[in-house]
Amino acid sequence: MSEIRYNQLHDTYVIMAPQRLRRPDFATIKTQAENDRLCPFCEGNEAFTPKEIFAMRNPESMANHRDWYTRVIPNLYKAVEIEAPYQKYDGNFVHWDGFGAHEIIIDTPSHKISMSEWSLWEMVVWLKTLRSRVEDLRRDHRLVFISLFKNEGANAGSTMSHSHTQLIALPIIPKIQHEMNVRCCEYFEKNSQTLMESIILNEEEAKVRMVESYGEFSAFCPYASSYPFEVIISSKKNIGQIDTINDVHINELVTLLFSIIQKMKNIHGDVPFNLWISTPPLGVDAPSSEPYRLMIRIMPRIYRLGGFEVGTQMMINPVEPEFAAKLLRGEEDV
Repeated sequence: MSEIRYNQLHDTYVIMAPQRLRRPDFATIKTQAENDRLCPFCEGNEAFTPKEIFAMRNPESMANHRDWYTRVIPNLYKAVEIEAPYQKYDGNFVHWDGFGAHEIIIDTPSHKISMSEWSLWEMVVWLKTLRSRVEDLRRDHRLVFISLFKNEGANAGSTMSHSHTQLIALPIIPKIQHEMNVRCCEYFEKNSQTLMESIILNEEEAKVRMVESYGEFSAFCPYASSYPFEVIISSKKNIGQIDTINDVHINELVTLLFSIIQKMKNIHGDVPFNLWISTPPLGVDAPSSEPYRLMIRIMPRIYRLGGFEVGTQMMINPVEPEFAAKLLRGEEDV
C-alpha cells in the first residue's frame, strides 16, 4: 500500500508508491503494428484492463466490451487507492495511508498517440468524460483535491503510447495548489475581480502574448512562462468549473484547444507536452469557486529540466513568450 508522507523541511507531501515500479516502459513497444496488437487501451482489448468505472459508449453496447468512445478505469499501477483507509498519522513522521483515487481516462478507442490526431468530436467527448468524473468524485467529501493531467510522449512522463489522461484525487492539497488558491481568494476579496480575469484583461491590452480567442475563452503565452511555448486557456467570465461547465462552453473551449494543439504541431511536430486542467476546491470546507476560473495549461517539454530547476523550483525558459505567441499566431516563419 502507498503512503502520503509529509516533508517537514519543505512543507510538502510526497506519495510513496512502490507498486508503480511495475509500470511498463514506453520505449518497449516500438511499432504501430505492435501497438495495435498489444495495447490494452485499444478497442477490442477491454479484457486486458481493470473493469471500467465509467464510459461514454454506444447505448446499445455492454460495459467492458467494444463500441465505446471513452473509458475510465482504475490505474493498474495506482499511486493511491480508494480502498485504502482514510486515516492520518501524526507524530514525528506525519503521513496518510495511501487513500485517494487514481483513474485512467482512455481518450479514444483507436490507437492514436497524439492529441493532434483527435477530431473535434473526440475532444468534446473527452472533456465531457472529465466533467462526469470530477462531478462524481466531488461527492466524496474525504477528497479535497483532484489533479487532471495528460502526459503526452515519453519525455513528458508517459509510459503508454495510446492517448490517455489521468486523474488523481487526494485527501490533501499540494502546497503549490494551496498557495495559488490563497492568492486567488485574496485577490478576489481585495479587487472584486478574479486574478485570471485581470490577467486576461492585461494580456488583451498588451496584445503581444495573446494567441487566439473563441467564444468566452482566450489563449495566451503567460508573461512568466515556465516552459517554451507554454499556453494557458481560460475565461474572463465565470462560466463554471470543469464539473459544472455547460455543453455550449465545452464546445467553445474545445474549439480553441483544438486550434492551439494544431498550431503547436505546425511549429514543433508532435512535441511531448504536459496538459493540466484546473479543478475547483473540494470538500465540506471548500470555499466558493467564484474566485477561480477554469484553466487549461499546456506545457511543451522541448528542453529537459536540470539541477537548478529541480533544486530551486525556479525555471529557466530560453524562449520568450512574446516570440512564442508570434509564432503561434503565424506572424513569423518557423
